[in-house]
Amino acid sequence: MAAAPPRPRVLMLPFPAQGHVTPLMVLSHRLAAEHGVEVYFVNTDFNHARIVKAMEGGDHQTGANHPAGIHMVSFPDGMDPDGDRSNIGKLAEGLPAAMLGRLEELVRSKEIRWMVVDVPMAWALELAAKVAVRVALFLPFSAAAFAMRLHAPKMIEDGIVDEDGNVKRIETIQLSPKMPAVDTAELPWSGVGKTPEARRFMFQNVIKTRMAIAQADRIICNTFEEIESDGLALIPKTALAVGPLEAPQAMPAAGHFWPGDPGCLAWLDAQAPSSVVYVAFGSLAVLDATRLYELADGLALTGRPFLWVIRPNLAGGGVGDGWLDELRRRAGGAGLVVGWAPQQRVLAHPSVACFVTHCGWNSVMEGARHGARFLCWPSFGDQFCNRSYVCDVWHAGIAVCADERGVVTKEEVRDKLERLLGDEGIGARALLLKKAARASVADGGSSHRDLLRFVDLLREQ
Repeated sequence: MAAAPPRPRVLMLPFPAQGHVTPLMVLSHRLAAEHGVEVYFVNTDFNHARIVKAMEGGDHQTGANHPAGIHMVSFPDGMDPDGDRSNIGKLAEGLPAAMLGRLEELVRSKEIRWMVVDVPMAWALELAAKVAVRVALFLPFSAAAFAMRLHAPKMIEDGIVDEDGNVKRIETIQLSPKMPAVDTAELPWSGVGKTPEARRFMFQNVIKTRMAIAQADRIICNTFEEIESDGLALIPKTALAVGPLEAPQAMPAAGHFWPGDPGCLAWLDAQAPSSVVYVAFGSLAVLDATRLYELADGLALTGRPFLWVIRPNLAGGGVGDGWLDELRRRAGGAGLVVGWAPQQRVLAHPSVACFVTHCGWNSVMEGARHGARFLCWPSFGDQFCNRSYVCDVWHAGIAVCADERGVVTKEEVRDKLERLLGDEGIGARALLLKKAARASVADGGSSHRDLLRFVDLLREQ
């Protein structure tokens, strides 16, 4: 009897931020549990410790073990223990020197043949020729946002932005009629990095995107053909769309930095169908005291029950001691405030009526898969592009508008939520989006076929 072929070995390399770790962890679960792939998942030491702590502190599903075939590996990130890892530009700058040698050693020692590399970690593609490893470049954002990155050199040439990514001319850019229109003040690299130096470093990575594509064997996207055919067509290499990526029900929070609150699902069980406003701003957005209190007052004005995720580092400037108690007081007794939630299970719950979101791409994909109506509240980066998709292309949500101070008032929160929940057209389109998303990942769907194509590539010897 012939020996069974060896299990393919893949190294997963996400950028060390929640929105990047999550989709690659979900992809790892799919590959290991369903297709027998052996995965070496690389986190930074800092994030690895957070994930282990979250798995120990959450409910029984959050704390479940990873499936056989996933090996958790961690390396230093080059920052001091008390360094500000929310400074994305500063964090990104030190990663190559801290990790490249260790990655090479891991690839050689484990005889790894494929790496799946997150776009912001594209510096690792230099290992492709050095250690004869094949590379799939992973897009943690939409194909449209990636296409906009590819368009950056042309924007420099046309005088729209300078060589550091600073906007020189205000206009709207739309690369295709079926793709989102984005103002130049809200390009996918807008607001990423806390200092001019960090923003310059991040934009230089954007400029190098075409080089990364040239070095990669394949592009893997957390999206699906039915909603992004035009964006996928603008990627100058075969792109496999495998989304929406969603964790198995047994492990819905694998790779999360905070433990999910086990009580929120029981609380949702006690609410009426389609009554709850779910509010979550991802892992990086920061709101100051004025914006937090206006949101709390706005939720109270709706008279609706709400589930609000307030992670430990959501509050920014001007928030003093007792701010969380003050938020709860302002919001009234109709809602539940938690530190983190199992978002996929929340969005799937029949009591949830809508999703107030920062429009991170993972949240948009999860909301689409569950037929959510979106109230869009973007703050930086590709979130503006995603808002345009939701509101202007798919018409599955509406956006908040800030006043002259840049503050979304309580009246705006109330009025937009009432408008969102009263618009049956939005509800119908959200359900069509859900149908298309689920069809794509079902057997024979476009994303399912592309995932199988990728597995076949991994098995090539």
